[in-house]
Amino acid sequence: MVAMAPRVDTFGLIVADMSRSLSFYRRLGLVFPDGADSEPHTEAQLPGGLRLLIDTVETIRSFDPEWQPPKEGGPRAGLGFTCDSPAEVDKVYVDLVAAGYEGHKEPWDAFWGMRYAVVHDPDGNSVELFARL
Repeated sequence: MVAMAPRVDTFGLIVADMSRSLSFYRRLGLVFPDGADSEPHTEAQLPGGLRLLIDTVETIRSFDPEWQPPKEGGPRAGLGFTCDSPAEVDKVYVDLVAAGYEGHKEPWDAFWGMRYAVVHDPDGNSVELFARL
């Protein structure tokens, strides 16, 4: 019998404020269960079968009491959202910044042939928006 290799099934984020984080990701089209804003853990089903898991700091510390967020300048999670067009990259970026989220890099035409922009979610994670030029 041949052993099956592990497969990516989920990826997760640790957040300080569940409601604020879900508000951000809902603006990007993710769907979370009703009442998730007040839960310590939630997840969103993604196209292709992957799931995004979101846990509060308190949830993580319930089983890993020594957990600390990355140090300033340390590694954080990064998520990429593909858009249907370069114009949609601009529109989504403007919408998120207008809603009070931190714009890190305004949309630009990258040398690798994509319209690209970067915003930060409420916990400082990098969220990249892109579309082929």
